[in-house]
Amino acid sequence: MNKLNIYDFLQKQILMMIGLSLFPGVAYIILGWLNNVVYPALIWYGLMVIVSFFGWKLYIYDLRLIGKEDLSKWYRSVTLYFYMIFGLWTLIFILYADESESHLHYIAIFTQLGASVVASTILVSDKKLFFPVLLILMVPLVGYFTLIDEWYGYVLSVFSVIFLGVLLYSSENSYRLIKENYYQAQHDSLTGLYNRRYFVDYIERMINRIEYSKKFAYVLLIDLDHFKTINDTLGHDIGDKVLIAVAKRITDYCGKDHVVSRLGGDEFTILSPEYDESVNCQEIAYVFSEKLLQRLKEPYHIDNHNLYLSASIGINGIGNVDIGSRHFIKEADIAMYEAKEQGRDGIIIFNDELAQRVKQHLEIERKLYFALKYDEIVLSYQPQFDANENIIGVEVLVRWDSRDFGLLMPNEFIPIAEKTGLIIELGNFIIEEAFKTLQEWEEKGIILQQYSINISVRQFFHTSFTDEIERLSKKHLNEECRKKIIFEVTETILIEDMDKIVTAMDKIRSLGMSFSMDDFGTGYSSLSSLRELPIEELKIDRSFVGHLGEYESDELMITTILSLAKIFDLQTVAEGVESQQQYDFLLENGCNIFQGYYFSRPLSQKKFEVYYYQFMKVQKPLFED
Repeated sequence: MNKLNIYDFLQKQILMMIGLSLFPGVAYIILGWLNNVVYPALIWYGLMVIVSFFGWKLYIYDLRLIGKEDLSKWYRSVTLYFYMIFGLWTLIFILYADESESHLHYIAIFTQLGASVVASTILVSDKKLFFPVLLILMVPLVGYFTLIDEWYGYVLSVFSVIFLGVLLYSSENSYRLIKENYYQAQHDSLTGLYNRRYFVDYIERMINRIEYSKKFAYVLLIDLDHFKTINDTLGHDIGDKVLIAVAKRITDYCGKDHVVSRLGGDEFTILSPEYDESVNCQEIAYVFSEKLLQRLKEPYHIDNHNLYLSASIGINGIGNVDIGSRHFIKEADIAMYEAKEQGRDGIIIFNDELAQRVKQHLEIERKLYFALKYDEIVLSYQPQFDANENIIGVEVLVRWDSRDFGLLMPNEFIPIAEKTGLIIELGNFIIEEAFKTLQEWEEKGIILQQYSINISVRQFFHTSFTDEIERLSKKHLNEECRKKIIFEVTETILIEDMDKIVTAMDKIRSLGMSFSMDDFGTGYSSLSSLRELPIEELKIDRSFVGHLGEYESDELMITTILSLAKIFDLQTVAEGVESQQQYDFLLENGCNIFQGYYFSRPLSQKKFEVYYYQFMKVQKPLFED
């Protein structure tokens, strides 16, 4: 059983024991006065008052505010208190045992038996207490019956021993049952570590202590990287064995100074001991986490499988701040997810900068719900050029012109929209507005060969996506315009089932539209995916284009992508072209289409129309946004 629970339980029993000692003790004084043995009773009651006062001081102690060492001292004092209080009941029994003429010895015997029952009941949570206390109470009673030196005395002596055995047996069974119940309530059934319930309770206590003691501690939140893959490929039995092995490694590494728990799934937490203000708690936590991470990354040998795992760790410090445990855990969780966002297999410490970023994130999330309602979502159009520097198309780009945040780029709000599910409504709005603009341009004589629209992975796999595309295209586009639509999808789409992807693409292609692989070379693509996916275009990521002339590896990557495109008969688009040098290199190596600041920035609808008309007249850009 956990010591904190023992301490809480024993503290509650102190007040009961004070009441059961002082009020019945008055009866002994009255009986002593009536039978001329009042002075021993008064002396005994005075000692009882002193011991009860000692117990009262222990009872009013706030256990939430003291550390381990002080708790141990408190427990030793409580143990002494119970020994003294029950020792005094044995003393009054001895004092009144010879008062046979006044028949007070019957009351003494009954009281001693009652004290034994009380001890076996209120001390049941602590085996180290109830066992010796029962001996203190019952052994004198056994001796008393034996000293009668009559046959019934021996019988009563034997019965007393049996009664002692029954009390011990009952207390032992109750103790074991309580211990099992507490264990089940506070421990994870799979790993044997503490569970979320215990961890939250413990950290609440630590926060209260630290607020009082002005010390510091840290909490680690650990999440295994790609653990779902193990469950999906090898089964949950193997996954459970991996979790058990991970739990053992963590506990072996941490030792007894840290509190280790499993929050659920593949998430674990570690709570450090408390440190003085002079100690650099943050540095200790980071070094501790680095060594732990290396330990967790060592190979696992599970049922003839050699498995390799990494983990993402979030760290949060606990100092003299009056906030709840769930807040500290949430901040550690935020730091852990930041580690995942940065590529996993890493450690992030929660700090003010991260907190501000999260606050901004939450504010964006809250106000994004109203962006469509307030007409704050706007589209821009970046021209695309062929090898002869003629405008042949545009890429539709989205911006959020927020009244609160100003103009926000897609990377600032699209990931939030994806996580919250708003991407479905937002994506449908973008597609419909883009479709309407294309049809309007056709009617104005702005003739483009292609018209690219970005699609979120979550939007692509939504159940209504293909039906919505079909509905909007029939509503806003003629057959010729549909053939110009190119939906750009990123390589992250390939994490889904290939058959599912191809089926959705084929349904949309049947409407006359086509697909482009955006940001090619930065994610999950493989040669097999290029062969299987029904795409017509590869888009070279700006990160490669931007380093042309700086890193030979980026030049090799671009030439490789262009060569692959030729092999698979795919059109290529380079984005982020910003210099003559970049354009010349791409042109020489066979790139088909170009877009970037070298040609034009993204333009609003009206400004693109002006730009297009002027460009068609003078064959060079005269206007920039």
